[in-house]
Amino acid sequence: MEDELAFSDICGGRLALQRRHYSPSCREFCLSCPRLSLRSLTAVTCSVWLAAYALFTLCENSMILSAAIFITLLGLLGYLHFVKIDQETLLIIDSLGIQLTSSYASGKESTTFIEMGKVKDIIINEAIYMDPLEPHGISQVVPVFQNAKPRLDCLIEVYRSCQEILAHRKATSTRP
Repeated sequence: MEDELAFSDICGGRLALQRRHYSPSCREFCLSCPRLSLRSLTAVTCSVWLAAYALFTLCENSMILSAAIFITLLGLLGYLHFVKIDQETLLIIDSLGIQLTSSYASGKESTTFIEMGKVKDIIINEAIYMDPLEPHGISQVVPVFQNAKPRLDCLIEVYRSCQEILAHRKATSTRP
């Protein structure tokens, strides 16, 4: 079973959450971020090139224009390959573990796998707090959907499904 829900991020941008239920013990959540805006790309490129042209008219050195083009292209490639994430995926399988995948705009993917034996619980951590939080007994916290930054309603949807799988795992592990 697959469905798609619309949510927003903390800045009000649109996010799409695709939920795939493969079985009672396996679910996948894909959170898609907005694609790179052609308008913002054009604005940044024009700003850099206009500044370079202004320097060129003052200095009359053509290397400034060449450097501006080179820096813009390298900056765009670096942004697409290392910064701009189009999709973040959480796959939870109760007998194996949790897999987190980030898909970059350039096509590069980064994957992290956590064995289910190392997962104690899944929690929602508040982003805004006054005092530093020191969770007791937690050796490592792995945040999900770091770049998409969904609002609480989206996180609760994912949290409830993950808790169902953990409850299913506990129920099947206690059976004789």
